[in-house]
Amino acid sequence: MNAPNSKKVVSVLIPAFNEEDNVRRAYDAIVRVFETLPAYDFEIVFTDNHSTDRTFPLLKEIAEADRRVRVIRFARNYGYQRSVLVAYQSALGDCAVQIDCDLQDPPGLIPQMLALWEKGDHVVYGVRKSLQDSRFTALARRAFYRLMRALSDDRLPIDAGEFRLVDRRILDELRKVEDTSPYVRGLISSMGFSQSPIEYDRKARIAGESKFPWRAMVSLAVDGILNHSLIPLRIASLTSLVVATITFVVIFIYLIGRIFFGQDWPAGFATTTVLLLMSIMLNAMFLGIMGEYLGRIFMQSKRRPIPIVETTVNVEPAPTKSLKSAAAGAS
Repeated sequence: MNAPNSKKVVSVLIPAFNEEDNVRRAYDAIVRVFETLPAYDFEIVFTDNHSTDRTFPLLKEIAEADRRVRVIRFARNYGYQRSVLVAYQSALGDCAVQIDCDLQDPPGLIPQMLALWEKGDHVVYGVRKSLQDSRFTALARRAFYRLMRALSDDRLPIDAGEFRLVDRRILDELRKVEDTSPYVRGLISSMGFSQSPIEYDRKARIAGESKFPWRAMVSLAVDGILNHSLIPLRIASLTSLVVATITFVVIFIYLIGRIFFGQDWPAGFATTTVLLLMSIMLNAMFLGIMGEYLGRIFMQSKRRPIPIVETTVNVEPAPTKSLKSAAAGAS
């Protein structure tokens, strides 16, 4: 709890992987924003997903010069979603703002997010009015958001990315999460509370390369669907039931015709082959769906400490250090 008349603290969470061209720009941009917000203190939490370029040395240099900056480096690349979840679980502020290191999401919207938070919203999420992707990629993204909304039992926002503000109450709930394959934006949306959108136009990346090729986007889509919907399993069950019913009816008709009407059916090699291959295909597809769910159960049951932290800067073993003193030390 904050003391009376003390400043509220905002945690800015920035995941990074091979972002040597962007980490300094991101730090400077956040500092400039909070220079216009004297009513707030802030911290910046960088999570480095085991970058292989100069990202971590640059982050270490920044953190050593400014105690408000904390850096968590993982022992290997554990993926974007796990990195983000650790950042949320490490946040010490009264609220937290997640933003990508490439600044395609504008830091200048943070004051508007804070204004909505002060009015009582627990989550303020950015909705992308436009994207700087290719036409095909943009259509694929928008189609995925709508598919997720249709499949999920949770009210997942449409066209919302990772740019959001969350209240301390949400942060406390996220600290309880032990998920080996999290889908953080869906996890936050599913918690409920008061949530408001804020629209913006997403900018093009200025430096560095995108860390979300098609393979990563497909993997994220699979995680999102499997984490928030049992519909794929239900589709598998219903399809299997329909195919079994049709097969039973065909066999019944065949037997009736053969026994009571003396029908001399043709050998039907082609038909039999097609039905057999279709059966094999359906079995393989639905076993794959069930395997995805079972694989997640298996990984969750192992309860490994994921991600493993290799090293940190300005991060205490337990969050007991006063953030106010850290902020004061940087001034």
